[in-house]
Amino acid sequence: MTVEQTDDVTDDSSETRTPVVERPGGLRAAVEAVLMVVDEPISAVRLASVLQVPEIEVERTLHELAAQYRGEEGSRPSGFEVRAAGGGWRVYSSPVFADVVGAFVVDGQTARLTQAALETVAVVAYRQPVTRGQVSAVRGVNVDAVMRTLSTRGLVAEVGQDPATGAVLYGTTSYFLERMGLASLDDLPPIAPHLPDVDDLDGVDGLTAVPRAPRALAASDDTKDL
Repeated sequence: MTVEQTDDVTDDSSETRTPVVERPGGLRAAVEAVLMVVDEPISAVRLASVLQVPEIEVERTLHELAAQYRGEEGSRPSGFEVRAAGGGWRVYSSPVFADVVGAFVVDGQTARLTQAALETVAVVAYRQPVTRGQVSAVRGVNVDAVMRTLSTRGLVAEVGQDPATGAVLYGTTSYFLERMGLASLDDLPPIAPHLPDVDDLDGVDGLTAVPRAPRALAASDDTKDL
């Protein structure tokens, strides 16, 4: 599932927006919409705050959705489920299809990276540790989905938190060096001067119009088979 331009923009009209219960699909649809884009389990309290409805209604809706996806309301069982984990709720693929999903993930590991993924991993490699917001600023587009792909393939990983903002910091992994045939990051080709310094991106928390990352690394034959 993707969301167009998920930059962190404060919505000053939240008090006047149409209540979710008055929209098509009502509260169930609203809860589903949020669950489809979260990167980690979200609590019923947080959902209630975002959707501006009582927490007890959110809790009831979550349990109703969980039962619906399991096929307990006369509907067919779904390939995904909603369940409580890690102090919150999130959508997960059904355990029934664990082997199918596993095969898909393994197959994806052997596929070549897209141009977008190559550019993104280049920014991380040359400017690590960086936040997703800073990478987005360099590339000029939202990179959340691409970063998840790179994390899944083991090319980038969380390496800490920004002490000022609390944002997650990312860096490349030893597997990245292995696939690139490098002994260390010092062996990377010298294209870093063409990228903006991380210090110039302080405070970035959304999409900012700054120069895109160069494509020099993406053009390298060594990176096309990542």
